[in-house]
Amino acid sequence: MSHHIGDLENFETLNSFETGIEHFKSLFRIEPEVIAADLHPNYLSSRYAAELSVSAHLPLVNVQHHHAHLAACLADNGWASPDPVIGLTFDGTGLGTDGVIWGGEILVGGYAGYKRRFHLEELPLPGGDAAIRHPARIALAYLAANGLDWAANLPSVQALCSEERTVLRSQLEHGINTPLTTSMGRLFDAVSALIGVRQTATYEGQAAIELENICDPGEVKWYSIPYEKDAILVKPLIEQVIHDWSAAVPNPIISARFHNGLSRLALDLCQEIERESSLRTVALSGGVWQNMTLLSKTLALLNQEGFRTLIHRQVPTNDGGISLGQVMIANSQITN
Repeated sequence: MSHHIGDLENFETLNSFETGIEHFKSLFRIEPEVIAADLHPNYLSSRYAAELSVSAHLPLVNVQHHHAHLAACLADNGWASPDPVIGLTFDGTGLGTDGVIWGGEILVGGYAGYKRRFHLEELPLPGGDAAIRHPARIALAYLAANGLDWAANLPSVQALCSEERTVLRSQLEHGINTPLTTSMGRLFDAVSALIGVRQTATYEGQAAIELENICDPGEVKWYSIPYEKDAILVKPLIEQVIHDWSAAVPNPIISARFHNGLSRLALDLCQEIERESSLRTVALSGGVWQNMTLLSKTLALLNQEGFRTLIHRQVPTNDGGISLGQVMIANSQITN
């Protein structure tokens, strides 16, 4: 794996990316035989891979983002078995095979393939990737999608002027630049904004980080997060959050109940899969698991119920480690 480069969003980072590849090829005296890249065609790394595949006449393997997260965690733990595991892949953004922006995925699989068993229900993301900087808009979009009022006293409503709210509502009603998402990261953004923690963000994950930072470690109650068939339902969660906020429950308590609810949900879904398949190994990967509060609570519940848990230890759980998963999946495909 390379040095840290960061998001490939401009010429400077792309240049560092390409220079790094040539440096490693020279340093280790290697020539690639196959190229692995993210499924998203518009990432600069994916474009680079596609162009190199053509110019160098090399096979290209496009890998679904969250499958790569799962594989990276397995590789990080030296997993060599062909047996599938349960993958709690909670993340911000990754293109799904259905064209939806995934991010709240419970997968069952390994290097060779996966099944998407559960996921957060699909909700609108106004502005697409730009919404990452505007948690208030995400919050209001989630309210609208679930038929919940934009009450005048809600912090997210007050954060936008009348004109902004009008434009946003029209955008949602007409589906203008509002791709669907199942992102767990965006759910954190929405909850953070709804209770007034963070309405605009200067970097991805800021709203979620600040929500975690205020979490009351002594709170033991949790929000119930139901699921139907393969979809995790968001409306009941949002209703509980708004109810507590309206009842003047302190934000640290609300944050704790939200984190507790997600950890309970993770256990419930793993137990459901265990009943179906007898699987008892769980891999946790994706940027959301940088949240140490959620990670520790979830691990405690899973370990208490006898699940074997795999977490990242040598490579990052966020996209900094995803190339490892891409390599493992590509290798599995070309050797089978």
